[in-house]
Amino acid sequence: MPNLNLNIHVFPTKEQTGNAAGKAIETCIVNLQKTRNDIRIIFAAAPSQDAMLNHLSSSKLIDWSKITAFNMDEYIGLKPGAPQLFSSYLQRNLFSKVDLKEINTINTNHDVPNEIEQYEQLLTAAPIDIVCLGIGENGHIAFNDPPVADFNDPQTIKVVELDHACRVQQVNDGCFKTISDVPKKAITLTIPTLNNGTHLFCVVVGHKKNEAVKNTLSGIITTTCPASILTKHPDCSFYFDAQAYKGI
Repeated sequence: MPNLNLNIHVFPTKEQTGNAAGKAIETCIVNLQKTRNDIRIIFAAAPSQDAMLNHLSSSKLIDWSKITAFNMDEYIGLKPGAPQLFSSYLQRNLFSKVDLKEINTINTNHDVPNEIEQYEQLLTAAPIDIVCLGIGENGHIAFNDPPVADFNDPQTIKVVELDHACRVQQVNDGCFKTISDVPKKAITLTIPTLNNGTHLFCVVVGHKKNEAVKNTLSGIITTTCPASILTKHPDCSFYFDAQAYKGI
């Protein structure tokens, strides 16, 4: 049984799950924009986020001119503009549909050490208000797979080698045809960077995520399931569909 103090919401379908998360994020943004002219949000890029992003992009209440957006991870080795890039996903599903104050995405076609330095400066210029994230089949958050996850990571953003299970998931998600097409390296925001966001909204759908959800909510905080650290965050809301939450 998960900790009863956790903010857990479960819905029958992935569409209902994403819509509910979108409404909650919308409410959070609307409350912030009453007194703030710069709301800083980190977005995940994955099929699990589709319905949530669709709700946000359709919102009539959000003042997007007050929002600075970031993405949380990116593949190394894909061609500029490749559809599998997370920056491309966010452009298709959100950025092209709204007029944001500022868009900051990780560009892995630049010199990587220089890109990391510049992106870190942008990220740390002010606190992050909202993080919209998911959980991977192997329990990762962003590209912090179990072998490289560090709850006390001194870095803000880093290069990582992708776990085999993580690369398999990209094929399962339909993002790549075969595992040989999936890049082996990526840039990711680290766990402390994500966990330092003020408000976290975690959307997880599908039966392939069921084991990772169980491990996340089991009460054992361990880097073998990096997402388990989310249960210690003071304001993390979980949104699961019935398949992801089955048996919990």
